Amino acid sequence: MKNSFNILIISTLSMLLLSGCGKESENPALREAVEPIPVKVIYLTQAEVTGSVHSSGQFTTNDETILSFKTGGLVNRVYIKEGDQIRKGQLLATLDLTEISSQVNQTRIAFEKAARDYERVENLRKDSVATLEQLQNSKTGLELAKQQLIASKFNLQYSEIRATHDGVILQKLVNEGQIVGQGMPVLITSSKGRTDWILRVAVSDKEWANIKLNDKASVQIEALDISDQQAYVSSKAENADQMTGSFSIDLKLNNARELNIASGMFGKAKIILSQKNLVWQIPYDALLDGNADQGFVFVTNDNINAIKVPVTIDAINGKNILVSKGLDEYKSLIVSGSAYLTDKSAIKVMNNYLVKN
Repeated sequence: MKNSFNILIISTLSMLLLSGCGKESENPALREAVEPIPVKVIYLTQAEVTGSVHSSGQFTTNDETILSFKTGGLVNRVYIKEGDQIRKGQLLATLDLTEISSQVNQTRIAFEKAARDYERVENLRKDSVATLEQLQNSKTGLELAKQQLIASKFNLQYSEIRATHDGVILQKLVNEGQIVGQGMPVLITSSKGRTDWILRVAVSDKEWANIKLNDKASVQIEALDISDQQAYVSSKAENADQMTGSFSIDLKLNNARELNIASGMFGKAKIILSQKNLVWQIPYDALLDGNADQGFVFVTNDNINAIKVPVTIDAINGKNILVSKGLDEYKSLIVSGSAYLTDKSAIKVMNNYLVKN
């Protein structure tokens, strides 16, 4: 009787276990885990595209001149103001000449004394009283005094600032009564009216490498309500700005003399690159985890398994992404169903046929 009871218990437990296994096999979540995920794909093909670079900057001219005094001192007069038209040779600013004139007088007196000393020693030499060495030393002293007088007169001459060309005053950096140092910027001038305006923009090192001289550009000047002023790349800086690490690109405007542009005015530019790049153009929705110029996509070679690969983003073109690196070894891109995939996921292609991008 006892053996019959044990057999009954074992049979009951076996039925319960079999019942549980049957329910587990009917669990939809487990079935989905092993079933392929439906996706849609497109063929991956490369194409040549013309890229562009967007940047902004300020207007300037290619002949801005920074004027300063040769020596430091007290600013006596500034004869102009910002925006004034100037003529070549016009007196623009002067220093107080009290100290500089005194230096000139001192060197003149020293020169006159050296000349008298030399004349006296020369006469003594004729009478065989002074030695040849004394005569030579006296002559050297006279030459030194002469050069010092020339230098002081030169400094006196450049204690005033005169215009180096016809043009306009862009900036006045000092005021009367201010003490300035040697070579300190005082005025900035430009020959506005006989040279063209340029828009100087900053670009990254990668953008700088892609931009070529004479590449065309479209410039927007909001202050003048101009949205499509034509320009071209006239020059490229050969070194980066030490503060920002960016490179300067100069865009020369076509027919700029007809525009009422002021130095320092703000402008935006779209530079059309002449160099064409070979890229993959993929739908924006196919990109996952985009960050700056990096992202991920799902691809497949056998239409059975999905592979997650990193890609390099070259640019965004409307609803499409231009990819420059990462897709060389793959045939098809998954464009629908990516949100449910992980690397190596089993997939089922739902397209009736693969659509070429």
